[in-house]
Amino acid sequence: MMVPAALMLLGALTAVVAPRLLARADWPDREPVVALWMWQCVVVAVLLCCALSMTLSAAAAWAAVRGHVFAPAPHEVVEAYALSTGNPWAATTAVALACGGMWTAAMLVREVARARRRRRQRRAELLVRAPLLPGEEPGTDRLVVLEGERADAWWLPGTAPQLVITTAALRRLKGRQLDAVLAHEQGHARARHDWLLHCSAALANGFPQVPVFAAFRDEMHRLVELAADDMASRRFGRLTIALALVGLNEDRGVFGPCPTSEAHVPQRVNRLLTPPDRLTAARRLRLTAAAALVPVVPLLVTFVPGLRALG
Repeated sequence: MMVPAALMLLGALTAVVAPRLLARADWPDREPVVALWMWQCVVVAVLLCCALSMTLSAAAAWAAVRGHVFAPAPHEVVEAYALSTGNPWAATTAVALACGGMWTAAMLVREVARARRRRRQRRAELLVRAPLLPGEEPGTDRLVVLEGERADAWWLPGTAPQLVITTAALRRLKGRQLDAVLAHEQGHARARHDWLLHCSAALANGFPQVPVFAAFRDEMHRLVELAADDMASRRFGRLTIALALVGLNEDRGVFGPCPTSEAHVPQRVNRLLTPPDRLTAARRLRLTAAAALVPVVPLLVTFVPGLRALG
């Protein structure tokens, strides 16, 4: 039972140390795509520790599970894990972790179902506010203009994604700013940021007492916007994106002294107007490789006893 305990300790250590290291680092805002990858690898490592610990604990608790898990393995490998010691905590650990896994899956299903329901409601509202003309097919236009006094624009994902924009926003956005907003929203769709938000929200809502999952959700919301800003700025320039953000948000009080729910918008504008220096390609590659190694550590902890026994 030493390996399941080591995996749980490793998962807890990763969940505590990794978010603190990322919070202290000065590069995530400079390289949001690399930071997104790093966060995903950290969370996958934590979940992998739990899944592997659950599997080995179940193998220690029940002979039937042990027979399936170690079916092709020689007897020396099974003995190396010391699973037949009759530890009373093995069954409790396995059941608790299995319940956590099922709860995570249920939260993800609920999050996706809620997102689809909100999408259907928005499309129904869109048909009411912008009804189809005779002979017009639904979803044929990628840009839909709504009459409205509030400057707003949002991406409506789905099989036929559309950018919805109000007439007030059209009056505000000048020149290539509308194209920049469209490129920003297309960046979200192309990188499938919605799935990152669904997964992070499912973990944070399912386990509100686990700080790493709450930090994962908050960082995903922030970093996906920075990444989409960078995608659009490569085509239309940082100043164009910054002016578009100001035009869409200046009436919402986000640039005032009082904090709002959109407090990240001024930070995004400042970042676009005074862009930090990007990391070198070599350092980006090193960070990407280091992040990819984080989920490998639980696998090494799991398989090292068996490999030693074979050796």
